Amino acid sequence: MKSGLMKKKDSEEAGEIDLTPMLDVVFILLIFFIVTSVFVTEAGIDVTKPEASTADSQKGDLILIAVGEQGDIWMDGDLIDPRFIRSRFELRLADAPNSSVIIQADQGANNERVMQILAAAREANIESVSISAEE
Repeated sequence: MKSGLMKKKDSEEAGEIDLTPMLDVVFILLIFFIVTSVFVTEAGIDVTKPEASTADSQKGDLILIAVGEQGDIWMDGDLIDPRFIRSRFELRLADAPNSSVIIQADQGANNERVMQILAAAREANIESVSISAEE
Protein backbone atom coordinates (compact mmCIF):
# COMPACT_ATOMS: atom_id res chain seq x y z
CA MET A 1 0.00 0.00 0.00
CA LYS A 2 2.86 2.36 0.69
CA SER A 3 4.32 1.83 -2.75
CA GLY A 4 1.10 3.05 -4.43
CA LEU A 5 1.11 6.18 -2.25
CA MET A 6 4.74 6.91 -3.13
CA LYS A 7 4.05 6.57 -6.86
CA LYS A 8 1.22 9.12 -6.65
CA LYS A 9 3.45 11.63 -4.85
CA ASP A 10 6.30 11.19 -7.38
CA SER A 11 3.94 11.72 -10.32
CA GLU A 12 2.66 15.00 -8.76
CA GLU A 13 6.21 16.33 -8.34
CA ALA A 14 7.12 15.40 -11.90
CA GLY A 15 4.31 17.59 -13.23
CA GLU A 16 5.51 20.78 -11.51
CA ILE A 17 7.63 23.29 -13.45
CA ASP A 18 10.46 25.10 -11.70
CA LEU A 19 10.28 28.78 -12.74
CA THR A 20 13.48 29.88 -11.00
CA PRO A 21 15.80 29.53 -14.04
CA MET A 22 13.31 31.43 -16.22
CA LEU A 23 13.10 34.27 -13.69
CA ASP A 24 16.90 34.42 -13.55
CA VAL A 25 17.05 34.82 -17.33
CA VAL A 26 14.35 37.52 -17.26
CA PHE A 27 16.19 39.51 -14.59
CA ILE A 28 19.49 39.22 -16.47
CA LEU A 29 17.82 40.49 -19.67
CA LEU A 30 16.22 43.35 -17.73
CA ILE A 31 19.58 44.38 -16.29
CA PHE A 32 21.20 44.12 -19.73
CA PHE A 33 18.62 46.42 -21.34
CA ILE A 34 18.80 48.95 -18.52
CA VAL A 35 22.59 49.14 -18.67
CA THR A 36 22.80 49.36 -22.47
CA SER A 37 20.00 51.88 -22.98
CA VAL A 38 20.94 55.43 -23.85
CA PHE A 39 19.75 58.01 -21.39
CA VAL A 40 18.89 61.41 -22.80
CA THR A 41 20.09 64.23 -20.62
CA GLU A 42 17.95 67.31 -20.40
CA ALA A 43 19.24 70.82 -19.98
CA GLY A 44 16.89 71.62 -17.12
CA ILE A 45 14.15 73.92 -18.43
CA ASP A 46 11.71 73.95 -21.32
CA VAL A 47 12.42 76.64 -23.86
CA THR A 48 10.48 77.92 -26.86
CA LYS A 49 12.92 77.33 -29.69
CA PRO A 50 13.08 79.66 -32.67
CA GLU A 51 11.88 78.34 -36.01
CA ALA A 52 14.35 77.61 -38.82
CA SER A 53 13.88 76.66 -42.45
CA THR A 54 16.68 74.10 -42.24
CA ALA A 55 17.28 71.92 -39.21
CA ASP A 56 19.52 68.85 -38.96
CA SER A 57 19.40 66.25 -36.20
CA GLN A 58 22.56 65.64 -34.19
CA LYS A 59 23.90 62.24 -33.17
CA GLY A 60 26.53 61.11 -30.71
CA ASP A 61 27.38 62.49 -27.28
CA LEU A 62 25.54 65.75 -26.78
CA ILE A 63 26.02 68.46 -24.19
CA LEU A 64 22.68 70.24 -23.87
CA ILE A 65 22.70 73.77 -22.47
CA ALA A 66 19.58 75.92 -22.26
CA VAL A 67 19.14 79.67 -22.05
CA GLY A 68 15.88 80.81 -20.49
CA GLU A 69 13.90 83.88 -21.42
CA GLN A 70 15.34 85.77 -18.42
CA GLY A 71 18.92 84.88 -19.42
CA ASP A 72 19.35 82.04 -16.92
CA ILE A 73 21.61 79.21 -18.11
CA TRP A 74 20.81 75.57 -17.36
CA MET A 75 22.97 72.50 -17.89
CA ASP A 76 22.33 68.95 -16.62
CA GLY A 77 19.34 70.18 -14.64
CA ASP A 78 21.38 72.79 -12.75
CA LEU A 79 21.22 76.56 -12.95
CA ILE A 80 24.81 77.59 -13.63
CA ASP A 81 26.77 80.81 -13.43
CA PRO A 82 27.96 82.07 -16.84
CA ARG A 83 31.53 82.24 -15.48
CA PHE A 84 31.60 78.46 -14.98
CA ILE A 85 30.32 77.33 -18.39
CA ARG A 86 33.79 76.50 -19.69
CA SER A 87 34.66 74.40 -16.64
CA ARG A 88 31.37 72.48 -16.97
CA PHE A 89 32.17 71.83 -20.64
CA GLU A 90 35.64 70.56 -19.73
CA LEU A 91 34.17 68.22 -17.10
CA ARG A 92 31.78 66.75 -19.65
CA LEU A 93 34.57 66.45 -22.25
CA ALA A 94 36.59 64.39 -19.76
CA ASP A 95 33.80 61.78 -19.86
CA ALA A 96 33.10 61.95 -23.60
CA PRO A 97 35.92 63.65 -25.56
CA ASN A 98 34.13 64.11 -28.92
CA SER A 99 30.95 65.68 -27.61
CA SER A 100 28.88 68.27 -29.43
CA VAL A 101 27.23 71.23 -27.76
CA ILE A 102 23.58 71.98 -28.45
CA ILE A 103 22.40 75.41 -27.30
CA GLN A 104 18.67 75.54 -26.62
CA ALA A 105 17.96 79.27 -26.46
CA ASP A 106 14.50 80.65 -25.85
CA GLN A 107 13.09 82.98 -28.51
CA GLY A 108 13.07 85.86 -26.05
CA ALA A 109 16.55 85.16 -24.65
CA ASN A 110 19.31 87.72 -24.83
CA ASN A 111 21.87 86.90 -27.51
CA GLU A 112 24.67 87.94 -25.14
CA ARG A 113 24.21 84.69 -23.18
CA VAL A 114 24.37 82.65 -26.39
CA MET A 115 27.60 84.42 -27.34
CA GLN A 116 29.06 83.66 -23.89
CA ILE A 117 28.27 79.97 -24.39
CA LEU A 118 29.83 80.01 -27.87
CA ALA A 119 33.00 81.65 -26.48
CA ALA A 120 33.19 79.10 -23.64
CA ALA A 121 32.82 76.24 -26.12
CA ARG A 122 35.61 77.69 -28.28
CA GLU A 123 37.88 78.03 -25.21
CA ALA A 124 37.14 74.43 -24.23
CA ASN A 125 38.14 73.29 -27.77
CA ILE A 126 34.71 71.95 -28.68
CA GLU A 127 34.54 71.54 -32.44
CA SER A 128 30.79 71.12 -32.98
CA VAL A 129 28.40 73.73 -31.57
CA SER A 130 24.79 74.01 -32.77
CA ILE A 131 21.77 76.10 -31.87
CA SER A 132 18.57 74.11 -31.47
CA ALA A 133 15.57 75.19 -33.55
CA GLU A 134 12.10 73.99 -34.47
CA GLU A 135 11.65 72.98 -38.09
